[in-house]
Amino acid sequence: MKEKVEKALEKVRGYLHFEGGDVELVDIVDGVVKVRLKGMCSMCPMSAITLKDGIERVIKEEVPEVKAVEQVL
Repeated sequence: MKEKVEKALEKVRGYLHFEGGDVELVDIVDGVVKVRLKGMCSMCPMSAITLKDGIERVIKEEVPEVKAVEQVL
């Protein structure tokens, strides 16, 4: 599953890099993907929306067995 999630993250990284940010896969536990937002994304007030409407949506489309995506610090 990790490889599939990494592949899905590659699809959103271009958008994040454009804004000066990035995302790092930290762990996957019981279908919950843990990610760390980096760069400008780590301090952006819109990061919760980016996480749910962008990152989580793409990961769930690509890897249906994923239940949720959570941000860790």
